Amino acid sequence: MRDYSEKRDFYRMQVDSPIEITTTEGETLTGTCRDLSAAGMQVYLDRAVAVGAELVTVLRSAGEPFPPLEAVCEVVRCQAEGDGYLVGLNITEVTR
Repeated sequence: MRDYSEKRDFYRMQVDSPIEITTTEGETLTGTCRDLSAAGMQVYLDRAVAVGAELVTVLRSAGEPFPPLEAVCEVVRCQAEGDGYLVGLNITEVTR
């Protein structure tokens, strides 16, 4: 049974993996995926992205036999942290 303080539908998996992001304007960004769940992820980027923006993400696995996770995401949160930004993404479609 989950602790009352954790009310999410899906558990978060802590990761520290490079992620590639493409904006709708075709700009490619690289960042770090900090955590991942079935419904979303949190990434760290060098620059801010607009809340509501649609992004295409590619999260590669560490092992060769596993394909990358490719998804279309919506930005739900963007807040400054250190020299960059923590960005909350809602996964709207898994494409691979």
